[in-house]
Amino acid sequence: MIPSAHRPSFTQRISALLRLGTLDRYLLAQLMPPFLVALSVVMSALLLERLLVLFNLLTTGNSHLVTFIDLLVTLLPHYLGQALPAALCVSVFSIIRRMSQNEEIDVVNSSGRSLLRMIRPYLQLGAFLGIVSFLLYGFIQPHARYDFRSAFYFASHAGWTPRMQSRLFASPSAAMTFTADKVTQSGSELQHVFIRDIKDGAEHDITAQRGHIRIADDGNAVQIELEDGMILTTSADEPPTVAVFAHSTRYLAHAARVVPFRQRGEDERELTSPELVSRLVRNDTSISRPHLLSELHFRLARCLTVPFIPLLATAFAITRKRQRDVIGLPAAFVIMVGFDHLMQMAHSIAATGSASVLSIWLAAFVFMALCVVPLLYHSGTFSLLRAHIEARLHNRHTPAGGA
Repeated sequence: MIPSAHRPSFTQRISALLRLGTLDRYLLAQLMPPFLVALSVVMSALLLERLLVLFNLLTTGNSHLVTFIDLLVTLLPHYLGQALPAALCVSVFSIIRRMSQNEEIDVVNSSGRSLLRMIRPYLQLGAFLGIVSFLLYGFIQPHARYDFRSAFYFASHAGWTPRMQSRLFASPSAAMTFTADKVTQSGSELQHVFIRDIKDGAEHDITAQRGHIRIADDGNAVQIELEDGMILTTSADEPPTVAVFAHSTRYLAHAARVVPFRQRGEDERELTSPELVSRLVRNDTSISRPHLLSELHFRLARCLTVPFIPLLATAFAITRKRQRDVIGLPAAFVIMVGFDHLMQMAHSIAATGSASVLSIWLAAFVFMALCVVPLLYHSGTFSLLRAHIEARLHNRHTPAGGA
């Protein structure tokens, strides 16, 4: 029995558990490059479909490039939450597969370190990414989802979006009329522009070599940018004046008639985790209780399963000697994709009230078991357990003092 004076405290045990040794730092250094590459590839693949939608909005709606960038930024937290588990699985799989083929794992095992001890830094990284996922799902994604919907709404309803044609007159307001000799790019690029604008008792006749119609940076107006032109201003009280300009901007219409976007919180996915708990405690009826419960448990279950992904990747990355296993990574991805679809289905069923939120946790526990059991098999834990059981049964049936 160890004297109490020499027993390490709880803080010391936690510190020893988190302290990184030489092997731990080596494994993490090997993991970072493939992890960042995989994260970039998965993020690009997930964003590709939405990028096409946003490009279509940018071109057909004559939106500014800043609007496109703002929409893209609001999408990043959502797809980052999906890309982190996939990137972690691919990177851990690639490192463990290489070490298994080069017999580095055998060298580590011969030094007295088990497979579970060897991948401890990957488990710590998985736990850290689980915390990051909790922050993403519970705090960042709800605000980003609402910001995306709001920005997309204003980009789609930014006021009068003209479809000009060559040598035809357009009147965005009762006081303004303009035309152009040549119109290209779906009505947004103009050449040889003429504008008549009556404002404050004066008439402004504007000519310009080129013009470009687009949505203003604030998304609340449609403006035309003019290049290389002149302005003739006439009024009843003052003599005419002529001004030459290289660049001028005129507002064609404002979006004052656009209905403001709704407040955040009409969808449970736009609520942060504390807000979900608050509405559940207050019995808020604006969103049904099954929807709130399902969303809260869905977020928690997804966060708690992230630390188990290194176990899954390690189990399917280890190969037998002189064999080329080509189904390891596809099998791991099938399990992860199947788990994601199963969680989504359980989430939807629980939200409708047809099943309990326990269905979400059942799917999560099934995934955890699929991560743990194969690794225990590869690490020899089952063989040791079976040998231990057989030894105990043998001792039980052997008489004392027998041969």
